[in-house]
Amino acid sequence: QVQLVESGGGLVQAGGSLRLSCAVSGRTYNMGWFCQAPGKEREFVAAISSNGGSTYYRDSVKGRFTISRDNARNTVFLQMNSLKPEDTAVYYCAASIRPWGTWATSRSMYNYWGRGTQVFVSS
Repeated sequence: QVQLVESGGGLVQAGGSLRLSCAVSGRTYNMGWFCQAPGKEREFVAAISSNGGSTYYRDSVKGRFTISRDNARNTVFLQMNSLKPEDTAVYYCAASIRPWGTWATSRSMYNYWGRGTQVFVSS
């Protein structure tokens, strides 16, 4: 059974930073971060290949968020800087067994999901 456990969410003022972590059990996967605000669809945020050599970002987070991973610890990170109130959402990490490709921005292509961690950015 694959388990993904997110941590690092919380309350931060606009302009602040948070670092989310996702601990993954089992093998190394291609990984993604998604977010879901109240009343909205779950949206792609960032993705990283299993070896860390390739990444994708949603346009609105480029230059502010950085996805990375430490395969020795089976952990994926999302460093979020210059946070804005519109970044407020529950953030989920997800794992996919598919070979890396442009599908990585699509939530339907991920096989395993964590339970999420809440991020609240105050204005």
